[in-house]
Order: sequence, then structure tokens, then C-alpha cells
Amino acid sequence: MKHVFIIGSRGLPGKYGGFETFTDQLVSHKISSQIKYHVANLSDTENGTHFDYRGADVFNVNPIKAGGARVIFYDIKALNLALKICADEKIERPVFYILGNTIGAIISYYARKIHKIGGILFVNPDGLEWRRSKWSKPIQKYLKFSEKMMTRKADLIISDNQGIEDYLKSEYGDVTSKVLAYGTETIVSQPSEADDKWFDDHQITKGHYFLMVGRFVPENNFELLIKSFMASTTTSDLVIVTNYEDNPFYESLRASTSFEQDKRVKFVGTVYDKNLLLKIRENAQAYLHGHEVGGTNPSLLEAMWSSRQNLVLDVTFNRNVVLDSAVLFDRDNLTEKINLSETVSEDLQKRSQEIILSSYTWPIIVQQYEDLFLNYEN
Repeated sequence: MKHVFIIGSRGLPGKYGGFETFTDQLVSHKISSQIKYHVANLSDTENGTHFDYRGADVFNVNPIKAGGARVIFYDIKALNLALKICADEKIERPVFYILGNTIGAIISYYARKIHKIGGILFVNPDGLEWRRSKWSKPIQKYLKFSEKMMTRKADLIISDNQGIEDYLKSEYGDVTSKVLAYGTETIVSQPSEADDKWFDDHQITKGHYFLMVGRFVPENNFELLIKSFMASTTTSDLVIVTNYEDNPFYESLRASTSFEQDKRVKFVGTVYDKNLLLKIRENAQAYLHGHEVGGTNPSLLEAMWSSRQNLVLDVTFNRNVVLDSAVLFDRDNLTEKINLSETVSEDLQKRSQEIILSSYTWPIIVQQYEDLFLNYEN
């Protein structure tokens, strides 16, 4: 039996972002009976207790409340509990898969502990986290240092995009790395009167809107996309699904774009209902993707499966995913691409779905991970 410890997601069931969805899908689509997953779960009340989730052993971790630094204490405490589980259950040659670079400053200590029991350390660096503008300069420096240390101490770096692997090898030299992508679901929305009411309530006409979906942060290029859209001649709306409420960036964006003067621009908040979000994607005239920091973005994969057409910022990470299935834009020509979007071939959606089915379904991704967990030799 190969025991695999997942450290760094907020736990199961997956309710939040990419790492949580990945962990949930990895567990839910498990193929091999020779793998046992142990998953750390962030809790505000429980510590050291366990519960079962689809065959995975989920252990609760309650770190101290320390603001943004709590994630560091969470990973440390999770690793300590995981090592204790290995000792108590006499687990041999476990795999520790750490998601993110948070504890890079002290990873040497834990790498020694893991290797002492015959274990293997895998790390997923989660894109270029240190470049995100939401972090202050000191935190960016810490995250960059953490990235460096994790890269040096891990037995294997798992990058979810070829661009991440290329960056790490360029930055740090001979990095032991493997590219294993993120996945997405290949489903269609189900009929729902409540979903149809959402379109009516927001005065949105199906098939006549451009769509943006993503975290409300500057590096997703909201300003560029909104300004470019406002300069276009399209009569369609721009529907923005994001967590803008009570976010200072919203007022900054209002000041820099004056979007409130254009009735086509519609911020609709976050959509948590999966079926509704899927329907919103399916009925968009086109999806606009301005993300430029990170690897294989989950929202882009979802759009490739569900949206009729994708207009995607031309950066390495995005190109590696969409290949020839999207309209690429740069900072100077998005308005032109929007104006021409109605003339783009419908074959693009077919090509996008072919790419998803060949490389990015969860069963494919899970099989690749299980092969690695079972067969990796240090």
C-alpha cells in the first residue's frame, strides 16, 4: 500500500480554490486500490481528529490564529501530524505532496524528517505566487525565497504547466521536475428555472455578452479587459463574475476606467452554484481571459470546455494550454479582437473540447498522478 499525504490544501470536501478542487478530484476519482490518501483539513475547532471522505483519511488541523501567517503554521502543524501518523501506523516509504511554497524557509528540516523514514517529498509550486501584486514587497521576497528552497529540497517538483517548469529550470538550474496538469469536468448544465431567473434579474440576454470569471486581483488584468471592452463597438454586455464586494480594488478600478458610465459593463458578484456558473459560461458570446500569473488556470480549462469562443491573453502559460483553439490577444489589440469576435469560426470550440478530452479530464490527470505515486523511484 502506498500512503500519500496531501499537505497545503484547505481540506475536504473541496469548497474553495484550485488546490481544494484538485484534492477532491484526486480522491473522488481514485483508481488504484494500492493507494491510501491522507489529507490535511483546516479546522477552527478540531485538531488531530479524523474522518473519512470517499475512502481518504482526512485529519483535522487547527493552527493558531495569526492573520496571513496562519497558512504557514497550518502547513507546519499538518506535517507534524502526518509524521506522527506515519510513526503510529508504522507507514513505510510514504509520499508527502506539499501544495504551495509557504513553508520553504523551513523545508530543509521537514525534508530530513521525511527522508529519515524512507519517504519522498513532492512539491507543487502553484505558479509564480511571489509575483502576485496583492503581496507586499517583504512577503514577495519571502515567497521567492521559499520557492527557491522548495525547489532545492524537493525530490520532485510537479508543475501544472510547461511554462512553470521552464521558468524553474531557467531560474534555478537543474531542477528535477515533471509536468502534471490540472483537470476539469466535462459536463453540461441542467435546465433550471432559478438559473433562468438569474439572467432576468441581471438583465442579461443569453448569447449576447462577453464573460470574465476570476479572482478580483490586478494581475488578472481587469483594467485592461474593461478598458478594451469599453472602447469596442459591440452592443453586447460584459458580465464580470468575481468577488468585488467590499474590495478596495473595485473603487480603484472605477477611478481608472469609469466603467459605471458604460451600461454594458455588469459586475454580478460571485456565483457559487456550479450549474448556474456552467450555464453562464455556455451562453456567453465569448470568454475573456486576462490571467498572466500562474500555470494552468482552472477557469481557462472550464471555459475551453463550455464557452463558444475564448479570447486569451498571449502569455506562455495560456498558450501552452489553448494551443490553436483560442483567439490570442496582447495589450494593444483586444478591442479589435472583440469587434471581430462575431466573425470567428465556430470550429474553435470543437478544437477546445478536443484538447480538453485528450489532455485535461480528471480521469486522465488522476491516472497520471497515481502512476507517479506508485512508480516513482528516488
